[in-house]
Amino acid sequence: MSDVTQTQTNQTDTGQTDTDMAAPELDTELDTVDTTGAARASAEGDDAVVAVVDGETLSAQDLVDEGDIAADYIEELLDITDIDGDIDIDAKSGRAYVSVTATEGANLRLLSKPDTVAALQELARLAVQNKTGRFSRLILDIGGSRDQRASELATLVDRAVARLKEGAGSASLPPMSSYERKIVHDIVAERGFASESEGEGRDRHTVISKPAGA
Repeated sequence: MSDVTQTQTNQTDTGQTDTDMAAPELDTELDTVDTTGAARASAEGDDAVVAVVDGETLSAQDLVDEGDIAADYIEELLDITDIDGDIDIDAKSGRAYVSVTATEGANLRLLSKPDTVAALQELARLAVQNKTGRFSRLILDIGGSRDQRASELATLVDRAVARLKEGAGSASLPPMSSYERKIVHDIVAERGFASESEGEGRDRHTVISKPAGA
C-alpha cells in the first residue's frame, strides 16, 4: 500500500540552465524551457505561468496534475509488486517532482537502483504524455536515489577540479541529461570554478574550467 502527499513549491533555478534539443533517451530533455514566469506564480496562483516548454505555457497546476498522473502510475506499480512506499508530489523550477519513500526495513530498495529509477521515470513520463498529450520533464526519486546521484555528481566534479588544480586547462564530464548538468553547474559554481555545456543530443556534456583571470 502507498500514501500520496501533494505539496507545491514555486521557485526558479538560480544557476545555469540548459535549453538544448537532445536525442530521445532515458532522462534526456527534448524541449526548450523558460522558467522566468515562476516568480509570478506565488502572486498569481495556480494558473500562473511557471514554465514554457516548446512554446506551450505550463501553470503550477499543470505541473501538479503531471505529478498526480505519475503518482497514480507509480502507486499502481507498488501495489502490483507488493512494495510499501509513501508518495510525495511537488512542483518547482518548471518541473513536477515525485518522490517515493518508505520506513526503515521496507523493500523499496528493490526499485531504487539508478538504472531502475531511470527506467521508471521514463515510463512515468510516458504515462503523463499519454494523458496530457505533451512531453513531461518530471523527476522521479525512489528511496533517496536523487540525493545519491547528486552525491555521485559532486564526486565527479571534485575529481575534475583536482585535475584543474594539477594544471589541466579544462576537464570534461560524461554526457548527462539537462537536469543532471544543472546540478553539476551548481556544484561547480559552489567550488569556485566555471562550467558550460558543449555538444549536441546524446553527446551533450559539461566542461569545467578555471574562472576567468585565475
